[in-house]
Amino acid sequence: MRLRSRVRTSGCVLGSRPDRRCSPGAYYAGLTTALLCSPSLHTIGIQDVPESETHAVEAEYGLAPRHGRSLEIDHIISVDLGGSNDIANLFPEKAPGDYVKDELVERVLELVFDVAANCLVAQVGVAGNWQALYKRVFGIAPSL
Repeated sequence: MRLRSRVRTSGCVLGSRPDRRCSPGAYYAGLTTALLCSPSLHTIGIQDVPESETHAVEAEYGLAPRHGRSLEIDHIISVDLGGSNDIANLFPEKAPGDYVKDELVERVLELVFDVAANCLVAQVGVAGNWQALYKRVFGIAPSL
């Protein structure tokens, strides 16, 4: 399920955050908090984005295929939080931003599991503005 509609499929603007017109975020509707918290859930195979979809994201953001190591096609909502491989949940992210966001996702997952918080609230927070959520969770701005 997409959090919002995609209103653009080309001319997307590459920046420190996803262009929300192209990449609003998306999640698997069937992944409940109980399922995400289950020790039997393994997201390793789900995290792999098909090369054709990677190239489609690159094209939308005006990048040449296989743009190099300074960027990676990343999930807006982590698969560990129920994010999907839908193109609306993918964007080119500059390294090392991913590592800082990964730290946030790990902490948010702890909160979701520990207090049985609503997973959708966590997904929307990460997709909406993960830097602001990071500041709320850790009390300091992320170092990018």
